[in-house]
Amino acid sequence: MRILYFAWLRQKTGIAEETVSPPETVRDVAGLIAWLAVQSPGHADAFAQARQVRAAVNQEFARPGDPVAPGDEVAFFPPVTGG
Repeated sequence: MRILYFAWLRQKTGIAEETVSPPETVRDVAGLIAWLAVQSPGHADAFAQARQVRAAVNQEFARPGDPVAPGDEVAFFPPVTGG
């Protein structure tokens, strides 16, 4: 699974992208966030306010309960506002 980080999530994790192999118990975006949050102090900091994190799975906006699978590309980014 390819993970991409944007904006302050990139700053807090210290990386722009990584390839991960979460356990089979990680089946949705929320589970992936919870699993990533314990991978390093930077990840914990990035996902400390999980409600402020938006996700896209395979370049489609995703909700916390949306599924993820091996081979997916998952991007995490802050909320975007227009104006």
